[in-house]
Amino acid sequence: MSRRSLYLAAYDVRKPSRLRAALKRIREHATGGQKSVHEVHLTPAEHRELLHDMSLLLEEDEDRFLLLRLDPRQEPLVYGKAVMPQDPTFFYGG
Repeated sequence: MSRRSLYLAAYDVRKPSRLRAALKRIREHATGGQKSVHEVHLTPAEHRELLHDMSLLLEEDEDRFLLLRLDPRQEPLVYGKAVMPQDPTFFYGG
């Protein structure tokens, strides 16, 4: 079983139909986020598939997509009344 890594997926999409399609695709893996930035846990295969799918969905000259791998050694920071995440040992997407 491949190990998942945490990424931030961010996008700026001009056309509403492409925006809806991009959001739908990202939410298949999202565990959190807001507006156009989401936390996603991906295996290497899912990472490649997501990049490929987004390249087919988006227009290179009009839209932007960023998939940034986060350092697994970094401790989460929370502010205000937020509580530290209690992530399970695995995630199920179904």
